[in-house]
Amino acid sequence: MTDRAVVIGAGPAGLMAAQELALAGLKVTLLDTKPSPARKFLMAGKSGLNITNTKSTEDFLAHLSTPALAPMIKVFGPAEVQNLCSGLGQELFTGSSGRVFPVAMKASPLLRAWLSRLQDLGVNHHWGWRFTGFEGSALRIEGPQGHQLISPKVVVLALGGGSWPRLGSDGAWANLLEAQGVTIAPFKPANMGFLVGWSAHMTPFFGKALKSVALRAGTHLSRGELVLSRTGIEGGGIYSISAPLRDGTKLTIDLKPDVPMAKVVARLAKMRVGESLSSRLRKLGLSDVAAALVMEFGRNAHDLAALIKNLPIPLLGPRHIDQAISTAGGIAWSSLGPDLSLKVLPNIFACGEMLDWEAPTGGYLLTTCLSTGQWAGRAAAKWAKKTPVM
Repeated sequence: MTDRAVVIGAGPAGLMAAQELALAGLKVTLLDTKPSPARKFLMAGKSGLNITNTKSTEDFLAHLSTPALAPMIKVFGPAEVQNLCSGLGQELFTGSSGRVFPVAMKASPLLRAWLSRLQDLGVNHHWGWRFTGFEGSALRIEGPQGHQLISPKVVVLALGGGSWPRLGSDGAWANLLEAQGVTIAPFKPANMGFLVGWSAHMTPFFGKALKSVALRAGTHLSRGELVLSRTGIEGGGIYSISAPLRDGTKLTIDLKPDVPMAKVVARLAKMRVGESLSSRLRKLGLSDVAAALVMEFGRNAHDLAALIKNLPIPLLGPRHIDQAISTAGGIAWSSLGPDLSLKVLPNIFACGEMLDWEAPTGGYLLTTCLSTGQWAGRAAAKWAKKTPVM
């Protein structure tokens, strides 16, 4: 493979980088370790592809963990993602929460259109090839034709984070880059569920959702759905505050967030003395799932109103990183130039979940992957053109 540019990793960030390199006139080869591209992207679309949102740039950046991403999002943010999709023939719609989806809902039509565009731009692709390290200045890859060494002019790595290894993002690249002197922040699960030690009393409620509640982790507040499972809790409501919970902040739930504490107290005061707890909870309008949680964790509480407004849920820790939607950790920003090049390997650029950043679900993850892919692709093209061939 003697191409001037090689992109390793065919998820959204890698596809974006390959497109930018090709648009700049470089000969590009796109590699991926799996037999087909963008498997995690396709999985994300199975429940409806939330490609971006309608946040302003400032509001969007407020949900990201890393100031270094600001210049990239300002160049390619939610509006530009929508333009990309429209340019690929994918009609979009905006939900009531401001989240943006393709009308088709799935990722596959968008992916097919994008791969067709890349083919028209002259991008070659090879699936089933894995990056396995370095030999001198060459990159070692292994695939259907065995072991090869490649020395392209410029490389963009878009190898994903450390979650969903069966879809290609196994984080194995971290050790390979660390051996070259790149600093790697340890991977941590992000946007994940949490383990809870349920009693047998909760078994009938597994698979049921707790809706119209407010979840709190310290100063972080989330309004969203919570689903009970055999091992714990998951769902959009918990994902948005998963970072502080992962780091040890306690979880509490306001089961009646639209009812002031004073009204809850007043309603309870009108109930008969000696009335059962289950009857009181039913009269307060709690769902069967919400009532079950109160029975599970607050049966002996003396202040029922305070419990309704601030029910503590003891967590045993996050679910395993393999089951997380995304990961925090990755290439430390101290090892990157402002153009996303590796300082110790200046012709190699990185993007997407390989970088050490974290964002909630709701369009932030995909948009940032696309944004960093564009940034790295453009920077790599600029580097390749200004550097003479040896």
